[in-house]
Amino acid sequence: MSGKELRIVFMGTPEFAVPSLRALVAGGYHVVGVVTTPDKPAGRGQRLHESDVKIAARELGLPVLQPVKLRDPEFIEALQAWKPDLGIVIAFRMLPEVVWDMPRLGTFNLHASLLPQYRGAAPINWAIINGERETGVTTFLLNHEIDKGAIIGQIRVPIGEEDTIGTMYDRLMQIGTGLVLETVERIAAGDIQPIKQEGIDESTLHPAPKIFKEDCRIDWTQPGKRIVDFIRGLSPYPAAWTAMYREGSGEEALTAKIFAAKFEAADHAGIACGTVESDGRSFIRVACADGWIRLGELQIAGKKRLTAHDLLLGWRDVQQYRFEKQ
Repeated sequence: MSGKELRIVFMGTPEFAVPSLRALVAGGYHVVGVVTTPDKPAGRGQRLHESDVKIAARELGLPVLQPVKLRDPEFIEALQAWKPDLGIVIAFRMLPEVVWDMPRLGTFNLHASLLPQYRGAAPINWAIINGERETGVTTFLLNHEIDKGAIIGQIRVPIGEEDTIGTMYDRLMQIGTGLVLETVERIAAGDIQPIKQEGIDESTLHPAPKIFKEDCRIDWTQPGKRIVDFIRGLSPYPAAWTAMYREGSGEEALTAKIFAAKFEAADHAGIACGTVESDGRSFIRVACADGWIRLGELQIAGKKRLTAHDLLLGWRDVQQYRFEKQ
């Protein structure tokens, strides 16, 4: 059987899922409907915001369901009416069994990591933050546990020294699209031998939990490479940040988001971590455990995102601040 003969239900929310949905439709696959999150108020005026997947589905002329509760009888009845052969999930919510087990061929998920490593909501961020040199995408069959279903396919992708969450997100989004189409065809042809995630020493795995604002605060007492990887793993969004204190004061004066930085190894005994140095014209650097972090791009609260050079054109007193409390 060809994958194009299957009745497919697609479930997803953010931009990461959109290329796969568009590729399925462009490739002639029979997507019978899309499930996404309800519209949510956001921004000034709290206007209702539609998910990226909903916007794409509307452009593609696909019917959309937006259940508040995934066990709602009306939603389940509407889903059954689509008579799905296969479910595809990309960056959505945890599904109850009544949903993922409904399609006769099951439901598979695309996850942006090399499972079983980096199970969780933010796998790309954490792989970069932890200094990994490789990540990838995985398709797996859904079961009762988050990201623990049997693995169908994987593609490995290197992480370059200059890569950020922004560059890797885009790369994995496109590579994942190809894996989704390949997985559909393999399932349709009966050509899968899912590998169960069993017998794994859980202590060897890296988790990838959701990232909150306080998780993004830079610890200047860390080694330089660790700090640079941390910044890369959060750039451009949600962005690593630091508090700024006036010299001689323990009160927080400003905050700054850091988008790009480089590490300069140095023995600077006697210089406290968080100390700021600048020539007032071309560079800003911050002391860390084993050297300096030279800032590339940053954004002072309330200001534009600028290179360190451009920021210094209008702000010469940066050395009056430090990035750690005294």
